[in-house]
Amino acid sequence: MKEVSLLDCTLRDGGFVNEWNFGHGTIVNLFERAVSAGIDYIEVGFLDEREPFDIDRTITPDSAGMDRIFAGLSHGSSKIFGMIDYGTCPLEALSEAEASVLDGIRVMVKKKTRFEALEFCAELKKKGYMVFVQPVSITGYSDEELLDLVERVNALNPFAMSIVDTYGLLDRSNLMHYFTLIDERLNPEILLGYHAHNNFQLAYSNSIALVEYDTKRHLLIDGSAYGMGKSAGNCPLELLTMYADENLGKKYDTSQILEMIDTGILKIYEQSPWGYQMQYFLCASNDCHPKYPQYLLKKKTLSVRGVNEILKLIDEDKRLTYHEEYIEELYLEYQKNDINDTAARRELKEAFSGRELLLLGPGKSIAGSYKKIAAYIKETAPLTIAINFVPEGFPLDFLFLSNSKRYMQLSGSLPEDEGSFRVIATSNVTSAHGDFDFCLDYASLIDPSFEIPDNSLPMLLRLLKSLEVKKTVLAGFDGYTSERGKNYAFSGMEYEFIKDYAVRLNDYTKGVIGEMKKEMEIVFLTESAYE
Repeated sequence: MKEVSLLDCTLRDGGFVNEWNFGHGTIVNLFERAVSAGIDYIEVGFLDEREPFDIDRTITPDSAGMDRIFAGLSHGSSKIFGMIDYGTCPLEALSEAEASVLDGIRVMVKKKTRFEALEFCAELKKKGYMVFVQPVSITGYSDEELLDLVERVNALNPFAMSIVDTYGLLDRSNLMHYFTLIDERLNPEILLGYHAHNNFQLAYSNSIALVEYDTKRHLLIDGSAYGMGKSAGNCPLELLTMYADENLGKKYDTSQILEMIDTGILKIYEQSPWGYQMQYFLCASNDCHPKYPQYLLKKKTLSVRGVNEILKLIDEDKRLTYHEEYIEELYLEYQKNDINDTAARRELKEAFSGRELLLLGPGKSIAGSYKKIAAYIKETAPLTIAINFVPEGFPLDFLFLSNSKRYMQLSGSLPEDEGSFRVIATSNVTSAHGDFDFCLDYASLIDPSFEIPDNSLPMLLRLLKSLEVKKTVLAGFDGYTSERGKNYAFSGMEYEFIKDYAVRLNDYTKGVIGEMKKEMEIVFLTESAYE
């Protein structure tokens, strides 16, 4: 019967959630409970020369740092491992294995530097370490490249090699394809491991599929307490220990893993939750780096369908490595729908000529200053233009739409014949029924030099400037804050801002308005961070 062992990577992969800052007391607690649970291999953190030593963090510049963190702790029957992302920790930073708390080292092997990384692994063996070869993003290898890698790993003859599904892309069929390809050719004495991520909620079922497969090879399955880990997280260790005890005759103490979760993990989860999320589903379903969907979703201008369509446009050679300028180019190209808007602009210029315009935004002040705004409308009778929302209680002449996501939220409640107002939409927004009253070229209104090129208020102001509007009054444009629930008068529009992001957005918009004031009178009817 084949042997199956478990590896706990909570202190290493889990560290992506909290910058490895567990606190020394929690580190000791998690380590000692993993030992008490009888986990075969415990991965205790990263070795990275770029990081200073901190006894509260499980990422250290050298092996001496690991010695200091885990000094005097019993290892029981467990073997202790650190991980090195090849190129981030030189051999000189590592003592001989016999002088280290570490029994072995797992080496992240990236495809583009795999040959150099294997040479590094050979030097680690000379130092006496049990070496794991960890080819990350294994889905990025062709069968031929993987077979060549296995041949080179055989020559090295490390303690173990792992199938690393970095972005959680593998379903059972693909996983078994990679497994059998390797299992049939890898030296029989080398352990074969599996490190899963849970983007498709398959980390546990895939792990069990390997365990139940008919092979004589010694298998090593990774897990972490409560699935704590990068992106969608890992396979929950407590599920693995429970399965192994019930089906493999093991004697892991799952209660100790539950204590790890209760005393050390849940408080971290409450602050920085991990697990299945839309961005990780989009990443896995499009075989791409998780930062791509994260970047697009952060813009808050696209429907999920739009994000998905952009991800499908990513070139094959760029899918698994993140290129921010490249994804921004794809985004702008996707949003761009060149049209001739000369006639629309001419008609709008005529409609706005000689009229005072009141622009309505969805900030908190639109409700708090209702009487003031209503009195102004009654006294002045301006043309009113709302941006990406339909205000209640105010007459509306035009609705300006520049945000596809906002339009999708609105479209179900908009009558097919708006009647009381006309719609001005930029060309990146597609109508759910019929044509918009006015369609304007999106590309002509954005500012590609700013990180948010399609900020709606500056876009509308650029339009009004081009139409030679002389005066504009603004209400409900409060500016942004990172405080939860403080940005919009309507809760359904809320989303959170990182503080620095909100500040940059406010500063940029204030700068645009300052420039516009040189040619157009702009008056704020309600308080605003843009003044």
